[in-house]
Amino acid sequence: MAPAAQEHRLVLVTGPSGAGRTTAIRVLEDLGYEGIDNIPLSLVPRLIDGPPLDRPIALGLDARNRDFNATALIELIDTLTRDPRVSLQVLYLDCAVPELIRRFSETRRRHPLAPAETPAEGIEREIDLLAPIRVRADHLIDTSDLTPHDLKAEIARWFDADATGRLSVSLQSFSYKRGVPRGVDMIFDCRFLANPYWEAGLRARDGRDAEVAAFIRRDPRFAEFFHKLQDLLLFLLPAHLEEGKAHLSVGFGCTGGQHRSVAMVEMAGAALAEAGWPVSKRHRELERKGQGLAPAGKVSVA
Repeated sequence: MAPAAQEHRLVLVTGPSGAGRTTAIRVLEDLGYEGIDNIPLSLVPRLIDGPPLDRPIALGLDARNRDFNATALIELIDTLTRDPRVSLQVLYLDCAVPELIRRFSETRRRHPLAPAETPAEGIEREIDLLAPIRVRADHLIDTSDLTPHDLKAEIARWFDADATGRLSVSLQSFSYKRGVPRGVDMIFDCRFLANPYWEAGLRARDGRDAEVAAFIRRDPRFAEFFHKLQDLLLFLLPAHLEEGKAHLSVGFGCTGGQHRSVAMVEMAGAALAEAGWPVSKRHRELERKGQGLAPAGKVSVA
């Protein structure tokens, strides 16, 4: 039996209050999406069960939703990912705490999670609440230093397929001990490569470090592996684009998600970017430790 055709394209937009979620929804509406802000989580499945829509949907979800909780949203993401009728992407808008405090101070708004307290207390509470969802995001944009114009340009870069005419590619490193990330289209196991963890001088570093990357490249199997990987990806990306796919996610896994998989994401991302493909990079385990974000105001892009 042929697999069911994907009938619904969804982008879930979330992140802490004040990070730009409303602006993002408006930008996506300008790009042709149907925007629905603060829809209760319990109603989202009804959209999927209804008739197919002729345009994609952008759903704004945050702590102000009346039935919102992190566990329910993660379950919803997992359910939609498994549904063959749905093409799902999760966009998380992040922002540094001092900047969020400044924005609330300027607008004199009360924070939805601390209506009778200071905005700082509500911000910290919401960031903790959203932490597990942030890890699940397909796209993460730090808006700390972005103007609304900058944010619009970044969103258009990843969600306006007509403007770019190219397939956007996301590369993600991960640890097999913590499980395979959701929604990846292809996975490459890097555990056969020499492990820098066993070198005392490299153990505390990660795959973005030049010496760690050099150690991995010295593995006799690396050169052939990377050459074949690069050839495979550059062969497959145009084929997926011709089939109408707008986004492709590729995972690289190793034991701890700190050295080999991270280095492979960095090197593969550089090679694809040099070939002209839009590439975003995520390092799941480094983000869990607070080390995986790009500098403030930058999207993690090769």
